[in-house]
Amino acid sequence: MTNPTLNAISLLVFALTLASLVGPLVNVSPVPVATVVGIGLAGFALDQLSFQGRLRTLLADCLAWLSPAHRERVLHHEAGHFLVAVLLDIPVQSYSLNTWETWKQGLPGQGGVVFGWPEAELPAKLDGSPQWIDRYCQVWMAGIAAEQMIYGDAQGGESDVYTLRRCWCGLGGSLAEAMTKERWAILQVTNLLHHHRPTYDALVQAMADRQNVEACYTTIQTPPAS
Repeated sequence: MTNPTLNAISLLVFALTLASLVGPLVNVSPVPVATVVGIGLAGFALDQLSFQGRLRTLLADCLAWLSPAHRERVLHHEAGHFLVAVLLDIPVQSYSLNTWETWKQGLPGQGGVVFGWPEAELPAKLDGSPQWIDRYCQVWMAGIAAEQMIYGDAQGGESDVYTLRRCWCGLGGSLAEAMTKERWAILQVTNLLHHHRPTYDALVQAMADRQNVEACYTTIQTPPAS
């Protein structure tokens, strides 16, 4: 169970406890609060058992998506992944920019760029191939690098860091080595994005218009206007 889910359950239990203690003092029945809490807990249980927490994630993502600043960050983050994957010859299969789009595509997670081999096959594919390991590390860190280039910091990318560390350690490396590789990859990708900044900006617009993968490839391969 994720930390947000535990936090929400703790809040519901706290509300019920507070209502039971304070309600009699102010002549307010705790029954309505208990009913709401019960419905909330039942909803959490159903979501966790039947949908692996995706309904909660979808709701949280929809609320966050109301913020234009959040939408722009996600767009620039994912455009970084997309562009660097193409530049490093890693094929992009699809992309989505929010949980709802991801769900409609039948994919897990909250959205993003789907590229290269399935994650379960990565250790076997990358074993003994330093070049491909370096390329994938750069693609995984590309979203963070893109956010830092545009905004000066990165608010997303936790799952990208987790993926890199899990893959690196799965290949026999240490966590310290993985963290060093993260910093190296971010530096490499930052230089790459700066060098291809006009193409990156064009791709951001194409993805904002929800152009398909083929059209995004065309945007990347078309020389930017001077």
